[in-house]
Amino acid sequence: MARTPSTMPPLGIPAPDFSLPDPGGRVHRLSECRGPKGTLVMFLCNHCPFVKLVGEEIGRVAADAARLGVGSVGIMSNDFTTHPDDAPAHMTSAAKAWGWRFPYLVDEDQSVALAHRAACTPDFFLYDHADRLVYRGQLDDARPGNGVSPSGTDLRAAIAALSAGRPPLEPQKPSLGCNVKWRPGRAPA
Repeated sequence: MARTPSTMPPLGIPAPDFSLPDPGGRVHRLSECRGPKGTLVMFLCNHCPFVKLVGEEIGRVAADAARLGVGSVGIMSNDFTTHPDDAPAHMTSAAKAWGWRFPYLVDEDQSVALAHRAACTPDFFLYDHADRLVYRGQLDDARPGNGVSPSGTDLRAAIAALSAGRPPLEPQKPSLGCNVKWRPGRAPA
């Protein structure tokens, strides 16, 4: 388990567009995942201990975000040829087990992860109604083995600020998780 922090790209950058399939083959676009107040884009996977620890809380945060007008989408960008537990065949059952009701999509060529500058799972990017980045960072302080229970504190505060029309929260702490499992030749420089 490589402990990798988020890259923390600059606030205000535009959300990269995407068109990705779910495990059943239905294609979803950013415009379909967007809520009236904004969009939460999450880079997730099935096997990562960091995601496993907070999986149920991610489901609760996304449900609460929907009530505040923020749409959510999960994207699995790991190379599932080397990490078969992350294969699309396992994504639906993982999402169901954690109570995820948002689209959980396959980024097989990893282009969406690269465009977002995703580095780890979980990695969170919150965009406003104009698709501008207002938050990137951690869900909360929970990490495997540190005894902190998942609460979604940081991400919940960012979503509440966005929903209320308040400026982005500062400071924003990087997420920490397993590194994205890049295909040969795809890792960012």
